[in-house]
Amino acid sequence: MREEKTSPKEAINELSLLLMYLTRFSHQDRFSLEKNKAWKGYPFHALDDLEEEGLIDQGSHRSKSVHIYEEGLEKAKELLVKYNIKDWDE
Repeated sequence: MREEKTSPKEAINELSLLLMYLTRFSHQDRFSLEKNKAWKGYPFHALDDLEEEGLIDQGSHRSKSVHIYEEGLEKAKELLVKYNIKDWDE
């Protein structure tokens, strides 16, 4: 049985969220456990799609970072399993 392939658009969205998760940081201080910010350096369509899904908030167009909602963090953890990637704390 063949597994269904992921479409390129879906892969870009998933991998963008996954990379945001892996490179996330905190605005509060570098030792905060509340790491839910990431830089915006991803394709605009992926950022728009992820925001429409309620996984991130891009803030204003001048903002250089996004806020990753709890749902986005959970989805990213699922993607770690899907793509067989270890989390930082494993």
